[in-house]
Amino acid sequence: MLIPMFAEMTGNLHVAAAALGAAIGVGLIGMKASEAVGRNPGAATPILVQAILSTAFAEGIVFFAIYLVK
Repeated sequence: MLIPMFAEMTGNLHVAAAALGAAIGVGLIGMKASEAVGRNPGAATPILVQAILSTAFAEGIVFFAIYLVK
């Protein structure tokens, strides 16, 4: 009875850590992308593309964590 409860708590902690890491990563990506566009407005489109791809990869980690826990 106690071991399944600990296993479920550990799984939830892994997902929470992955979500926190992804949220921090997305925030840093947005911060640096806006800083880069501020420095070079002509490169806004390539910077936006790179930021969107990086954000998708950072958020993908959460889906792997959820999938591996279940």
